[in-house]
Amino acid sequence: MSIHSVKRHQNHLAWDKSIQPVVYVQSGETITFDCLDASNGQITPTSTALTISSLVFSQLDQVSGPVHIEGALPGDTLQVDVLKIETANWGWTGIIPGFGLLHDEFSEPALKIWELDTNGGFAWFDREKGIKIPLRPFPGEMGVAPGKDGAFSTIPPYNTGGNLDTKYLRAGSTLYLPIEAEGGLFSIGDGHAAQGDGEVCTAIETPIQVTVRLTVRKDKPYTKTPHYTTTESAIQEEYYCTTGIDANIETATKAAVRYMIDYLVAEHQLDRTEAYMLCSVAGDLKLHEVVDMPNYVVGMMLPKKEFLPSDVIEVHVGNQSFIVTQFRIKADLPLQAPSPSKPNGLVMLIA
Repeated sequence: MSIHSVKRHQNHLAWDKSIQPVVYVQSGETITFDCLDASNGQITPTSTALTISSLVFSQLDQVSGPVHIEGALPGDTLQVDVLKIETANWGWTGIIPGFGLLHDEFSEPALKIWELDTNGGFAWFDREKGIKIPLRPFPGEMGVAPGKDGAFSTIPPYNTGGNLDTKYLRAGSTLYLPIEAEGGLFSIGDGHAAQGDGEVCTAIETPIQVTVRLTVRKDKPYTKTPHYTTTESAIQEEYYCTTGIDANIETATKAAVRYMIDYLVAEHQLDRTEAYMLCSVAGDLKLHEVVDMPNYVVGMMLPKKEFLPSDVIEVHVGNQSFIVTQFRIKADLPLQAPSPSKPNGLVMLIA
């Protein structure tokens, strides 16, 4: 199968079936996209919070493409196999006034520039406090053109995809999109190095190179919105969770995030801006309960391992995980694993 490519400059700022394709492919072929970050290059590794204030919003969230797939017709489904994702060695997280879940509480612009250790697979949030974030890159935007005439913003998601911002669409996942326009007209972009479920302000935004395989499916007429398959790790993680409870789901969601910010400030000495950013890149919003009306229960879950000091690592042995504190090790020092009855015990290797 041939491999096609879409360059950085081959992008657009609206979902519109009248936009001419930049590449034509056969069903089942692969394409590599070179994508700028969601700021469309306006934020760089040397940017400051002043850059946030000067962003040209009409240029944000561009997508690369579109790609015309031969034989794709309205009523078909486009299967998007995400094969490979590479990030840049830097990224950014911003608080943009007027944008985000708690925009009414965070009105001042803020910007964090990250160094991404792509070999180690993590980025330091705060080296002194030992807080680092695992890199789990994915494209925030994947979609096809709507069947309706006109241009539709790339900011919100649609039934045809778009700004899905779903962290499970990593390499190895498969996305299914309902085709509404001839040729499908697939586009992709908005690289994220890491993000929590919900993305309450922004993710770790980063340029990416992403390779996908596009296949037209005639046997999935029930696909009316984006569907996907993904694989999650079976390793158990320990979380700290705050909840919001209210008859209004938005109010409950805001409360869950706000209480997590309070916890991070009180227990981990972060300022509120840092805590808000950490919730966005590492915390997961979950809808815990809907049956006991009139109130909803929404949780904000943060993996506790994000707060392990920097000399602590997690070791996986088979289907078990161990927390290991590292010290100097004598060559003749015997090492004894924790008892199976305590699979998450603390192993201290002391010379």
